[in-house]
Amino acid sequence: MNGIKNVDNIKNIQQIAKKLSVNSDYLELYGKYKAKILADIWDTIKESNNGKLILVTSINPTIAGEGKTTTSIGLADALAFLGYKTCLALREPSMGPCFGMKGGATGGGKSQIVPAEDINLHFNGDLHAITSAHNLLSAIIDNHIYYGNKLNFDLKRITWRRVLDLNDRSLRNVVIGLGKTTNGIVRESGFDITVSSEIMAILCLSHDLQDLSQRIDKIIVGYDTDGNAIRCNQLKVTGAIVTLLKSAIHPNLVQTLEGTPALVHGGPFANIAHGCNSIIATKYALKLADYTVTEAGFGADLGAEKFLNIKCPILGKYPDITVIVVTIRAIKLHSASKKNAIEELSSGFANLKKHIANMKRYNLPVVVALNVFASDSKEEIEYVKHRCEEMGVNFAETNAWGIGAKGAVDLAKIVIKTMQSESYNFNPLYSRDDSVFEKIYKLANEIYGASGVLYSQKAKKILQDAEKNAGVRHYPVCMAKTQYSFSDDKNLLGAPENFEIKINDAKIMDGAGFIVIYAGDINTMPGLPLQPAAESFM
Repeated sequence: MNGIKNVDNIKNIQQIAKKLSVNSDYLELYGKYKAKILADIWDTIKESNNGKLILVTSINPTIAGEGKTTTSIGLADALAFLGYKTCLALREPSMGPCFGMKGGATGGGKSQIVPAEDINLHFNGDLHAITSAHNLLSAIIDNHIYYGNKLNFDLKRITWRRVLDLNDRSLRNVVIGLGKTTNGIVRESGFDITVSSEIMAILCLSHDLQDLSQRIDKIIVGYDTDGNAIRCNQLKVTGAIVTLLKSAIHPNLVQTLEGTPALVHGGPFANIAHGCNSIIATKYALKLADYTVTEAGFGADLGAEKFLNIKCPILGKYPDITVIVVTIRAIKLHSASKKNAIEELSSGFANLKKHIANMKRYNLPVVVALNVFASDSKEEIEYVKHRCEEMGVNFAETNAWGIGAKGAVDLAKIVIKTMQSESYNFNPLYSRDDSVFEKIYKLANEIYGASGVLYSQKAKKILQDAEKNAGVRHYPVCMAKTQYSFSDDKNLLGAPENFEIKINDAKIMDGAGFIVIYAGDINTMPGLPLQPAAESFM
């Protein structure tokens, strides 16, 4: 990871703020190169017109990822290079994958946000605040039970676990309260990764501190012996949790290597959470810039779908265009043929074709950005371009990693041209009035291509109960599934058909305002790989 020590031209963050017409009165400085934008600014910008919103997503990725963040940064730099007032709105990295499989999440090469080491690790303390807030609620639950359990918690139905911002498979299932009786009540529990916490989702979906507080009040932490939900407000700890989050709710301002402003705030994973940065950061960026470039995690079947169905209705705006990032290696990964390069691309293109069709199903303008590698041949690149043009989709090569903004200028020009020439009337996937089961089926059938949905008895019971709750049944669904496939099987690549999605579990996140659906084998606490990225930091 490239930290400040490797960057020659990093500017004082107050200079970066001026590019967005933000004066120092609205900044909380974290040294020379990082700041938070304070909530007071909203009253001064809320009547301004929104700029254009560009959503960057991808096809189902390889393990290494396809350079979605690098492309987002390069696109923003290119727009700024062309003279447009531009702002990035990105998620914060989790330390789990930074030390695990993927390494850092601040872009790469000449398209990075900086200071990268700070952003990838402790970054203004946001994830630490969320971890502390979440675990405070856990401690309060067990303390309440220890001192008599007046709320009659069913010890087998406490749904609020603990969290840690690291990958550690050994903590997925634990027993707490062992030892002396003064150590608490013995029960089974476990740890999830911080970015899967409902508090992370709430932080990212809240408009302000009051909204945050009201949502935290509604968090379901477990059920009593009569089957009634027990919420955070019944434990009288909301005030303390909000106090822990009072700084974390403010968006973080940093910059790219080329000096483009970047609001980096909130970081839910897209495979086990909703995968989008905060509502607050996106709202600010839309008011402060002519073009806001944002991304949604993993493939368009996860991050983009959740951006459109969960985030946008709260944000009050849908993207003006969607950019699908693709690589030659990813297309080949999805191929059933290994005869030669073009045969591989021909077979694997089905995955990209399905993602394009999905975005068009929403009536969104689409551009395909091919993140070019040195190993890609001209013939391969021309093949992908030709297939995209056959589908009526604009196409651009990018090399933001290698040469920065200039490597994404063609993409920026095509994005602008497409937005100017294509208008749209957004077509939602489902209505809030659809039943929970209808929403899941439409998602599985229309976006994934599944022929049906199979439910475990546990999942069916939870969802039937949700359907009876007038305050819950209108919520969108948040599918937790593998990022590598349209299906719930990571090995089922390409664009599979005639398969069934298997729903193993479900959880009502009443504070966040959605229902999490667990499909296939999904872990909310990842493990480390054989050779963790932590071994190659220095």
